[in-house]
Amino acid sequence: MTESPAPQTDPSAVPMADEPRFSVTEFVAAALSVVWTSAAVVYVIQSPKGVNSDGPIGMVMAALVIFLPLALIWAAATTLRSIRILRAEAARLQASVDAMRSAYIASQSTTGAMKPTVERKLEELTQAAKQTETAIARFTSRRDSSLSVASADRKAALVPPEPQTTAEEQPGLALGTPAEALRAPLSLADFIRALQFPESPDDKEGFRALRLALEDRDIARLIRSAQDVLTLLSQEGIYMDDLKPDRARPELWRRFAAGERGRGIAAVGGVRDRSSLALTAGRMREDPVFRDAGHHFLRTFDKTFQQFEKNATDAEIAELVETRTARAFMLFGRVMGVFD
Repeated sequence: MTESPAPQTDPSAVPMADEPRFSVTEFVAAALSVVWTSAAVVYVIQSPKGVNSDGPIGMVMAALVIFLPLALIWAAATTLRSIRILRAEAARLQASVDAMRSAYIASQSTTGAMKPTVERKLEELTQAAKQTETAIARFTSRRDSSLSVASADRKAALVPPEPQTTAEEQPGLALGTPAEALRAPLSLADFIRALQFPESPDDKEGFRALRLALEDRDIARLIRSAQDVLTLLSQEGIYMDDLKPDRARPELWRRFAAGERGRGIAAVGGVRDRSSLALTAGRMREDPVFRDAGHHFLRTFDKTFQQFEKNATDAEIAELVETRTARAFMLFGRVMGVFD
């Protein structure tokens, strides 16, 4: 069993020894006072004229002669005592400063010993991130033939925008049907699962949904943008699983998708963690790459959510806002004032 180190004594916390009530200075002052008083009394008694010979002026002068030297003696004694106390206090403060300096040097040496451990942890996290990216690439390269044909019960995640026709529209070339048109649209459930990203390397369902999402050009743009900002946030120690945003009603998200801004939909930005907001805002000011990635992610999420909202129920919207991608959107939106 490891023995705990003995606590160090802080000199500033040790009470200063009680100052003696009477020191050599006070004894000398008392002796001088007695000698002077005795001399004054003898003088008054032996004076042939007495103290009342000159009237009130003589009495005042006699009082000054007796008491003024006594006052000077005790003023000097008090001054010397104060000087002695100040010197003792200065020595005590110097001891406190020396103890604080020693503690600071000890803490610096302890921090230096911890640095290799921190660096090793960072390397482990970097290796884990690389393994995850490798797993994503491996699952992306696989094909799922069971989902190549659309079924009636699979509701599409995004509503495609209406094509804009013009009078001078050119006729399409007869080059065959593109592959994207033959692919089944991504379902709402798979879209939401992809925005959450896989929970672990063993999350087969998460990788399957992510692979299907990456096959859609528009959704893949959002997935890659979200992956970029999540990686940058992790460099600051910010992880979406640690955030606990306030839940906003689905109708507020629908109003946000319709273009409403301001205090009426401020509850959409439910992230309130001050540390994460401060770290993100600081990185936004200092790192232009981080800032550009954040702006691109906000634009991509906003555009994709407008299509998603048209085809989603309130329950599906509530499920989407719990994903890591939606939490990152709330965090960046709060920092950039999107919900103000």
